[in-house]
Amino acid sequence: MFYLMILLFLVGYTVIALEHPLKINKSATALVLAVLLWVVAMIGGKDILVDTSSLREYLMTHAGSHFSDWLVHSQLIHALGEVAEIVFFLLGAMTIVELVDTQGGFKLITNKIQTTNKVKLLWVISILAFFMSAVLDNMTTSIVMVALLRKLIADKKDRWFYASMVIIAANSGGAWSPIGDVTTIMLWVAGKVSTINIMEMTFLASLVSIIVPLIILSFLMKGNIERPETIQENDGAFQAQSWHSILFLCLGVGALLFVPVFKTITHLPPYLGMLGGLGVLWIVSEIIHRKENSEIKNKFAITTILSKIDVPSILFFLGILISVNALSTVGHLSLLSTKLDSINLQEPEKYYLINIIIGLLSSVVDNVPLVAGAMGMYSFPMDHYFWEFLAYCAGTGGSILIIGSAAGVAVMGMEKIDFIWYLKKISWIALIGYFAGAATFIGEKAIRSHFGSEHKIEHTDVTLTKEGIRDYLTTNSFYVVNSD
Repeated sequence: MFYLMILLFLVGYTVIALEHPLKINKSATALVLAVLLWVVAMIGGKDILVDTSSLREYLMTHAGSHFSDWLVHSQLIHALGEVAEIVFFLLGAMTIVELVDTQGGFKLITNKIQTTNKVKLLWVISILAFFMSAVLDNMTTSIVMVALLRKLIADKKDRWFYASMVIIAANSGGAWSPIGDVTTIMLWVAGKVSTINIMEMTFLASLVSIIVPLIILSFLMKGNIERPETIQENDGAFQAQSWHSILFLCLGVGALLFVPVFKTITHLPPYLGMLGGLGVLWIVSEIIHRKENSEIKNKFAITTILSKIDVPSILFFLGILISVNALSTVGHLSLLSTKLDSINLQEPEKYYLINIIIGLLSSVVDNVPLVAGAMGMYSFPMDHYFWEFLAYCAGTGGSILIIGSAAGVAVMGMEKIDFIWYLKKISWIALIGYFAGAATFIGEKAIRSHFGSEHKIEHTDVTLTKEGIRDYLTTNSFYVVNSD
């Protein structure tokens, strides 16, 4: 049963990848995959668990319970809670974006972007997404940018290229900010990285990981894009009141920006802040349009806006994450982490390689359980290079496949981007950018360590014995390659 789960996962991902040739909706496949994996886990029982400590603890504190009780009432409920947080976050963000778009807020931005040159527009959109995702999270940024792209680019295939670069840019931008990606948030909240240090140590690598793909595409893309035709609205009364657009753009962006602030102040999950922001916009919309005629009120009603939300993409997200949680519960991912730790290399090369592999795996498996597994395995001090590089690799590695990140899944659902198309056209570019950023991080860290360690030893009162120097360098996160 243990290996059957791996086989089912691989088959499920293959069917998702071949969605268009097979003409089977990926959301349906993801939901069936999630159910099958949990059914197999239930049938297999405790004999397939890699680690039974959690089960034993549950049975000790819940007299008369069995394996099925633990799996359903502890593990499945916990997995559903984690997934629900992301799903409600996604639902809230998508609704806010649709609300702002319906009120004409994004026209204020798209009207400022006048260029139709493909290369110039690519750089503008990508750099904008890169810095936006450092403040918002990468998934929210992707949703906002796709809404903008629909106003700027008419041709679907052209828009796919730009949306794909938004995925890469959003993931890269989220990797260097403590609030830009769920994995960096995990490391930040757990005290593995500090705010200034993670920004300082991963910014250049993250920037390179988007600049390199942009340079490559700059040589491949030619010509101009075609703008979509402007649809004239019948409700001229609303059109005349442009302050509506300004108000809702400010409120929408403010609500999205408030989410990390809300989490920092209250220590409550981000989805509550997102839903709260949606509630505020909803109330404002009701107040502004309460005296309009029924036709206009229906157009701007939240019930109408909710009908525009791509529910299948949310169900796809739900199915994929619950599937990964099934593998995490049984222990497939922890076993994978243990195998990685057995790599026979010296420090720091060993941990560089482990992080690079984690980044590559995050293009297939959700990066959250991978990072959680790494956090449970290692006890390096705060701001150790392992945590810094983990933030970069786990954050940017998901761009290699479109289903490898929350941003990718969201964009895939909104724009119906074909998995195989992305694999052929974008994956190799994202992979080059990923390795270029990784090389940048390793090179920058080596330079900092070389000059920094010399400076530190010269100006410290540490006893200059072999043991004293080694202890000092280890404490300050410098590399100790050889004890001699």
